[in-house]
Amino acid sequence: MNISEEKNNQPLAELILDNICEGVFTITPDKTITTFNRVAEEITGIPRDVAIGQKCYDIFRSSICQLDCALEESITTGRRIMDRAVEILTNAGEKIPILIRASALRDDQDQIIGGVETFQDISGLKKLNDHVQEWFPRHGIIGASPALRRSLDFLKDVAESDSNVLIEGESGVGKELFAKAVHRLSHRSTGPVVVVNCGALPETLLESELFGYVKGAFTDARRDHPGRLAAAEGGTLFLDEIGEMSPALQVKLLRVLDQSEYTPLGAVKPIKADIRFIAATHRNLKKMMLAGTFREDLFYRLNVARMFIPPLRDRREDIPLLADYFINRYNLSKNRSIESLTPESLNLLMAYQFPGNVRELLNIIEYAFILCRNQMIQPEHLPPEVQQGGSGYPATPGEPSGSLRAKEQELMIQALKRHGNNRAAAAKELGLSRTTLWRRMKLAGLPSAHNDG
Repeated sequence: MNISEEKNNQPLAELILDNICEGVFTITPDKTITTFNRVAEEITGIPRDVAIGQKCYDIFRSSICQLDCALEESITTGRRIMDRAVEILTNAGEKIPILIRASALRDDQDQIIGGVETFQDISGLKKLNDHVQEWFPRHGIIGASPALRRSLDFLKDVAESDSNVLIEGESGVGKELFAKAVHRLSHRSTGPVVVVNCGALPETLLESELFGYVKGAFTDARRDHPGRLAAAEGGTLFLDEIGEMSPALQVKLLRVLDQSEYTPLGAVKPIKADIRFIAATHRNLKKMMLAGTFREDLFYRLNVARMFIPPLRDRREDIPLLADYFINRYNLSKNRSIESLTPESLNLLMAYQFPGNVRELLNIIEYAFILCRNQMIQPEHLPPEVQQGGSGYPATPGEPSGSLRAKEQELMIQALKRHGNNRAAAAKELGLSRTTLWRRMKLAGLPSAHNDG
């Protein structure tokens, strides 16, 4: 029997649908279900023979069924709907979050004859996000090192003021994450937070994007275009890589900071601005001031509250926490079941200098997922530059090679003491699973017979 023949009396198209890892169903224009694959059965708990012939809103009982149906929108407009998160009610009465994609279904004459929707259960991703918010209440900024905690303690004080903020740190440390945390903890949290990368746009385009323009301001200005300043009104404007902004544009930004107003290109009257500014850079702005490439007055207007985000190599205690979090994240998004790093792999990561910081660690874990085919990430699954970095912990002036391991051990000991040797509570504080904490305790030679709560 070849692939074009039916297998076990099941049509090939149905076989294909049943082997797709997302739920799939199709409907007629009047919302009658005509196809319902195996994963759709598993997610909803409703058998295919029950679902087919029913109205989709009777099967899914979603919050969008009556008022904002994605399939109805696709059928009506002919446009695809991508990655819309909704909740459905399963056959067991349980509410679960799903991510849907919908598209009109067309025949060979390009006529719309119904709709097709794919969906996936994202409860695991939601639980992971809830986990981060619960275990790392400081807005998903993961870490337990003293260096990071000092930055986080200052973050709350900065957020409560309405002062401008300058965030400094190397590329990849998470400056945007900190900026958004400042916004969310501020009294402007209900307003917008708008991000502008000053190094990603040429000067002329950056100016029009920031300030906006009015119709007729230049040849192609056929209508008014509000800029990012207008979009951030009442909220926060995050200027990433402020060190890349040209001196001419720095002058115009300084006026906004000094007078709380700006003028769109081609406009006559200025517009009042109620905006908090957060700027970030990986460059040394003081050196740029001395070189004449960054204005001193702009520096001091932005540098009201200065935050420094330490590089990952200066907070190595956070590497195991971040690695575990990224492993859990990729397990859920890639439907894998990798447990952890082997001790040898963790030693290599702890010895690595991480020039790309947290972003690089994320990429390293993703790379390992490509090569790893078992439950543990081995050294050979890591990128060559990590493997070649040497094993164990790097010795630095004044710090013996085993001190980083000792710091990790001390973190575990202190967490266990704070929670009366309750391993579950200590693991929760450290952002680890109980199994991972137990394994780390065993590797460190700590007594593992603690109360699990």
